[in-house]
Amino acid sequence: MKKIGIVLLLCLSVFIKNVWAEELAPNSESAILLEVSTGKILYEKDADKKLAPASMTKVMSMLLIMEAIDSGKLSFEDEVVISDNASSMGGSQIFLQTGEKYKVSELLKGIAVASGNDAVVAMAEKVSGSVSAFVEAMNKKASSLGLKNTHFVNPHGLEAENHYTTARDMSVMARELLKHERILEYTSLYEDYLKKPDGSSVWLVNTNRLVRFYEGVDGLKTGFTNQAGYCITTTAKRGDMRLLSVVMNAETSDLRSKDTVSMLNYGFNTYKLDVLLSKDSELGETKIEKGNVLITKLYPEQDVTILKKASDEAINYDYNLVVNKLEVPIKSGEVVGYLEVLDEQDNVLKEVNVITKEEIKKASLWQLGSRLFDMITSGLPI
Repeated sequence: MKKIGIVLLLCLSVFIKNVWAEELAPNSESAILLEVSTGKILYEKDADKKLAPASMTKVMSMLLIMEAIDSGKLSFEDEVVISDNASSMGGSQIFLQTGEKYKVSELLKGIAVASGNDAVVAMAEKVSGSVSAFVEAMNKKASSLGLKNTHFVNPHGLEAENHYTTARDMSVMARELLKHERILEYTSLYEDYLKKPDGSSVWLVNTNRLVRFYEGVDGLKTGFTNQAGYCITTTAKRGDMRLLSVVMNAETSDLRSKDTVSMLNYGFNTYKLDVLLSKDSELGETKIEKGNVLITKLYPEQDVTILKKASDEAINYDYNLVVNKLEVPIKSGEVVGYLEVLDEQDNVLKEVNVITKEEIKKASLWQLGSRLFDMITSGLPI
């Protein structure tokens, strides 16, 4: 009887889980919801099923573009000459013509807002020299992120054999893109204009209608092909909490929005985020042997946050700072240790990397000699 009871309980738990999944995203073949700062998954439905992503592919394309900009390889003000290949792209486009010149910022807006296939091909050629080299970089980036169920054939998402991803992998890419916060300046636009070299303008309207109609939504990317159905990767922020959702293969754009709203409502109504420390909070100091500075301040690499149910009682947190043995030179932003967040029973709830924000070089012989002299004259032990 005890065994039968256990089996019934297990069956009941599976049944409840499946009902819950159907209630939150009944119109999508696959879906996932997570909180961005912690990465905690709040809901999923067949999140590892390989499906065509359509124009959600451009999340990875925008990630490579933003990485090129942040690394200094590319600038928002750089000019891009439109090739025959770019101008000939079908599907959603912003009507670029061969030989026209646009700034990177303008093409990025065309990708983020209007899902321009011509714009993303032009940027792929600018970043990597060719579309094939850019696609190779896309797959290399996917591999570096640990995405084992993703493979790209093009940078735009038009139907192609062996071009696929999953809701879970899509959420990882999107979360990585959100580290480049300036992308939200583009994805949050509901409408804008692209001024063409001949003086005319193209009206750009965001394919993500939730940007206008759901509080807090400021990205990220829609998608549709006959093969992929209606897809959308969405992010929304209310207060300190940012959620990220993915739905794949809904039958209509209204149904993909309905499932997205259902998941976001669930996340915002059920959970809350405690921001314990900001990334600008000073955690302490540490000495640097043989550095051009003797002491450097320590900071968390990112905001220190804890996600919990809105109904949970308040918790008193404690911290344990662990600093590595440091050797110069040290780069600005280099990880030099970690911070443990502890609950009232001293259980480790999470770990956050600790960094220094200044560049520290080797001390010169003059600096070392001067310090030695100060120690001698001060009577300090050598």
